[in-house]
Amino acid sequence: MGQAFGCLQVDQSNVIIREHFGKFDDVLEPGCHCLPWCLGYQVAGGLSLRVQQLDVRCETKTKDNVFVTVVASVQYRAVADKASDAFYRLTNTREQIQSYVFDVIRASVPKLNLDAVFEQKNDIAKSVEDELEKAMSTYGYEIVQTLIVDIEPDPHVKRAMNEINAAARMRVAANDKAEADKILQIKKAEGEAESKYLSGLGIARQRQAIVDGLRDSVLAFSENVPGTTAKDVMDMVLVTQYFDTMKEIGASSKSSSVFIPHGPGAVRDVASQIREGLLQAQSLKS
Repeated sequence: MGQAFGCLQVDQSNVIIREHFGKFDDVLEPGCHCLPWCLGYQVAGGLSLRVQQLDVRCETKTKDNVFVTVVASVQYRAVADKASDAFYRLTNTREQIQSYVFDVIRASVPKLNLDAVFEQKNDIAKSVEDELEKAMSTYGYEIVQTLIVDIEPDPHVKRAMNEINAAARMRVAANDKAEADKILQIKKAEGEAESKYLSGLGIARQRQAIVDGLRDSVLAFSENVPGTTAKDVMDMVLVTQYFDTMKEIGASSKSSSVFIPHGPGAVRDVASQIREGLLQAQSLKS
């Protein structure tokens, strides 16, 4: 805006209020205008038509007695056709808007619980916008948009809410961990059962192979050496295995010590015990 030699320049997105001897005369739009001050014309003031923003912090209480601070952002602008009303009818536009925001928020939030306030913040913003639009249009202002940009509970309440949320998440995590441990135990037990089954099956097959081998050896020896009985051949085989076992135990430095009788009759006793065990296994098989 500039003024020289009775001429006046009005910048874009602005309007000037012109008075004639102190009385409202006209609204000057952007451009160059004549202002013959010597004839009683003067500039009363100007208005910006740009969108302005006002952030309002309002503290109130919810239905469940929790104090919260609601931050509302109001975007507004003066209407060019009603510039005279916007200039003359309000002394302080920002305080007027702030009063209406306080009134609507403090009337809406106490009807809701804290969780509902977060869920219905758009409804609260719409209520504030409708009330402001209805009130401020009379004064030449347009409400472009109203937003609830933040809801801040009391710090103690916020900390308690975080602790509740953390406890709930820890409970879920504990349940998941317990379920995982349960699955691991089940799989481990199934694996051990399968391992024992296969081990038993292998031992049974091993013993069966030993019995079959001994039987074939006895039959072959009896056929090739006349006059020998099956008992004689079995005693010889068992004695041979006995000495082979003693040799293996003595040859390995990591073998555990085994104490067995070594008297003259020990071999006969061992042979009798092994033979009886093999015969019992053979009878159980048949």
